[in-house]
Amino acid sequence: MGTSLPLPKYHQIYLVLREQLQEGRFDQDGVPGEHALADQFDVARITIRKAMEMLVADGLVSRRPGLGTWPLRGASSAHSAPSPSAQQKAHLTGLLENIVNMGLRTSVQVLDSTLVFAPPTVAEALHIPSGTPVHKSLRVRSTDAGPLSHITTYVPQSVADFTREDLEREPLLMLLEAAGVEFGGATQTISARLADAQVARHLDVSVGSALLAVTRLVRDVGDRPVQLLQGLYRPDRYQYQLQLSRVGSIDAKVWVSEELSAQFH
Repeated sequence: MGTSLPLPKYHQIYLVLREQLQEGRFDQDGVPGEHALADQFDVARITIRKAMEMLVADGLVSRRPGLGTWPLRGASSAHSAPSPSAQQKAHLTGLLENIVNMGLRTSVQVLDSTLVFAPPTVAEALHIPSGTPVHKSLRVRSTDAGPLSHITTYVPQSVADFTREDLEREPLLMLLEAAGVEFGGATQTISARLADAQVARHLDVSVGSALLAVTRLVRDVGDRPVQLLQGLYRPDRYQYQLQLSRVGSIDAKVWVSEELSAQFH
């Protein structure tokens, strides 16, 4: 039997940076320089240089002396915010009940809570002009076993009637409900991501570890987006289950979801 060898460090960093580029993380300020990335990943500059060469070869970035490193057009198109017309609506009651239940049964550490100017991908998802102020929060949720999830949320300033202290006491959805938001629908996409240096540190995993990635857009009864969530979960501590039923005519039966639940430990 063959032996699986670990990926070289520069290739792991390349994979992490590629995902961040696809998510549009560097669209506004460009890719950090070699010194900053070397400090972030705790590697030598030559390792970063090899990773950047792979990104250039893939046509994802452009490097010019004196101008820095910038994403090329289309680098973030593969992972733009999900469109409600392209995704099936989740069963809202079950979805939100499970989210709130998770918030009540886990502890939270608020890493950041501040107003920022909405990046283009966030603005597109929330249906607001790019650069509009939004409330951004970074939180880590933990169970008795340790860190569970790294959560980034964006909420339009018009409904962000809460403080950092509020986030430390109650789940965000409960705070939005208390502010008068009536939830009408939610769209959720589940995929996989690799842990970058910051997330790896907070979730106590290695850089490049596979994580469960959840992108959720919550809308009110008027179909106005009120929250964009980007969550990264340790797969060894989180499971997402759907109960399926077979429906339709005899010659055209399909599986549809009835109930869902989030399990964590």
